[in-house]
Amino acid sequence: MKTMLGKNTWRKAMKPFAALVCGLILLAIPSLATAGAESGPYIGASIGQASLDFSKDDIDFDDDDTAFKIFAGYNFGVIPLIDLAVEGSYVDFGEASSIEILDEDVGVTGWDVFGVAGLKLGPFGLFAKVGWIFWDSESDAVQRVLDDSGGDMAYGIGLRFQIGSLALRAEYELFDIDIVDVGYYSVGAAWTF
Repeated sequence: MKTMLGKNTWRKAMKPFAALVCGLILLAIPSLATAGAESGPYIGASIGQASLDFSKDDIDFDDDDTAFKIFAGYNFGVIPLIDLAVEGSYVDFGEASSIEILDEDVGVTGWDVFGVAGLKLGPFGLFAKVGWIFWDSESDAVQRVLDDSGGDMAYGIGLRFQIGSLALRAEYELFDIDIVDVGYYSVGAAWTF
């Protein structure tokens, strides 16, 4: 008889606790669904690895270096599950060194602008972007064959995790520059105001 009374008392005590837990879960669901819905202006930065593949006037080499970018944009947040944004950044791809030509390092920097479209999956999201980069390459070699500048297409894909106004991002960008193809893998963060 004591064991039956103990089980019934425990069950009666658990019902309000179970109702409280279920209520908290139901309250959390709407906030999870809108966790990636931050719209407005944002700023951010990222760091990663750039792969630079140069080819110009019989000079052909590739190298990797640490790269970084500082970016800003505006997320319009027009459609509930879709992010539409405009983003611009300053990016420094680091330097590539030639093995064929002694003491030649080439650095590439640029300013870019992208149209960004993303899919919101609660706090997670996927995004793709297409844009244009205005680039500048500088060489420290005597001939300076690889000193150049111009504008070319740029593309990117990425993932993000949104926590309120903070978004953590991982992305890959491809810059189809005239004398160099640059692939840039990066991780970073953005803050929406």
